[in-house]
This record gives sequence, C-alpha cells and structure tokens, in this order.
Amino acid sequence: MYRGFCSFLLLLCGAIATAPSYAQAYPSKPVRIVVPFPPIGAADLLSRTLAQKLGETWGHQVVIDNRPGAGGNLGVELTAKSAPDGYTAVMLPVTSIAIGMSTYAKLGYSLEKDLLPVSLVGNVPHILVSHPSLPARNVKELITVAKAQPGALNFASQGSGTLSHLEQELLKQLGGFTALHVPYKGSAPGLTDLMAGQVALFFDSIPSALPFVKSGRIRALGVASSTRSPALPEVPTIGESLKGFEADSWFGLMVPAGTPREVIAKFNADIQKALALQEVKDRLLSVGGFVVPGGPEQLSQRVRSDLAKWSKVVRTAGVKVE
Repeated sequence: MYRGFCSFLLLLCGAIATAPSYAQAYPSKPVRIVVPFPPIGAADLLSRTLAQKLGETWGHQVVIDNRPGAGGNLGVELTAKSAPDGYTAVMLPVTSIAIGMSTYAKLGYSLEKDLLPVSLVGNVPHILVSHPSLPARNVKELITVAKAQPGALNFASQGSGTLSHLEQELLKQLGGFTALHVPYKGSAPGLTDLMAGQVALFFDSIPSALPFVKSGRIRALGVASSTRSPALPEVPTIGESLKGFEADSWFGLMVPAGTPREVIAKFNADIQKALALQEVKDRLLSVGGFVVPGGPEQLSQRVRSDLAKWSKVVRTAGVKVE
C-alpha cells in the first residue's frame, strides 16, 4: 500500500510539474482562429487585429480561417469538433450565438458542453442604414413611414437568426410596425443590394457600412448600441428615440471543451495584453468599436445575459431557423 501511495504521489507531482511547463511551451506552432463570417465585418476585423499582436507575442503565426454559414454556427461547430489542444479557437459574435441557441431547431454542437470561454474581446455595434431614397432621416421618421405603408418596407439582414435579423424584429416590436425580412449571407451582398435600391434598410456592423455612409451611398439612421459610436458621433442611438431598444454586439474567444486550463489562462493573459495596447484600441475606435477586457467568467456572464434577452425577442417574433 505504501509503495502504491508513493507511486501515486510521484504521478501527481509529475502532473503538477508538467502543467506549467505545458503552458510555458504554448504555442509551439501556428494557432488558428475561426471566424464564422465572411472576410468583411466586425468579427474578421477583430480577429485580424488580435492575430497580429498575438503572433508578435508568440513568435508563431495566427491564421484566420473564415467559415461563414448558418448565422455563424458552421464555424462554431467546426471549432467545437476540433482537437482540444489550444490550437483552434473561434471568434464568437456572442450575441448572435446566444440568439442562435434560441432560433435553430438543431445545432451541431452544445455551447455549454462543447466549448470553453477564453476572453471577451470587444464591442463593435451595428448601425441601421437605409437607401438614400427612403424618405426618413432618423428612426422616428422611419417608424412614421413604416406605419403609413404596412408591410411595404423591407430589411436586409446578414442571415436568418443573426443579430442583424433580430435587431429588426426588436425594432418592429417596439415601433409597432411590420416589414419584410430579406436574409443574405453576410454583410457584402446585403450592402450591395441596399446601395442598388433592391432593399430599403439594413442593420449592419459599423466597420463594413462606415465607408458607404461617409461616401453618401447609404444613410445612417441610428446606432443599435447603448452608446453612440465614436466613428459617427453625430448619429444618435436608436434608444434615444425608441425607448427600450438596445443591441450591443459583443465578441469573445472560445476553444473546444477539454482544452487544458493552463493553456486557456495563458491565451487569455496574452489577449488582455494585446487589448491594452493603444494601437489596438485606436484600431477599434476608428471603426466605431471598443475593446472589452475580460476573462472566461465575464464571457460566460455575457452569453447568459444575451440569451435571456434575445430568447424573449425570438419567442415574440416566432423566429425559427432549421
């Protein structure tokens, strides 16, 4: 018994001794960040900004892997089924994924069982934009126009079940009007049809919409977040004219379940160092976003909060995505 107990202690001490060294050796090869959307928009911008700084810190390339589809769920599922070794992570649009848990009848993964939180990263708000021909220059005027022509207006979205979709459902619920939903696969095709006049309105991320707002090809009606955007300080939040409307767009990093805790801790610590850099803050501010430092618990809390909020909107609108 004594000999067996001594052997157990030796194994335990060995495990304790090797855990820190595992983290110190991480990463020893390129790391992949899956972006579950096309290479345009907030998730891609955040990932590439972070990847550059992490690559400099680690001395290994951080590769961005764009895997769009199913409102972001395809890229999340890919990550959930990857090896739990710290070399594959996903940049989650936290709010969209929380919405997806309420809207999709079947998901190929469980957010609670198959993924572990690493870090909050940033908040890059959406903005409500319109074709210039629409006779509305703000949200109040839009609601007036929409009520005068029930069901005549249409909204583009980044896809069924995305935050872009649910923002318009929330706007319709609070504004008391009806309009047609036209889903696209990401920002680029939606913006293309908006500028061509094929659709009238679009909730899109500020980074992708901003150049066209500044050029006058589309009009900004309101910012979806709880505070105004530093990129467009003259554009009011939707909540300033429509009480109860608030739709922040959070992003965070998650890894497959089973990833060693010490690797998650190192990953998070290096992300926090990158987020503290002024050039990273300035990069996000230039496109209307801002960094949001925070560890695994803060990311988990955000997911729970957004799930509670948006599941109510989903139920009221009767949104279901197969």
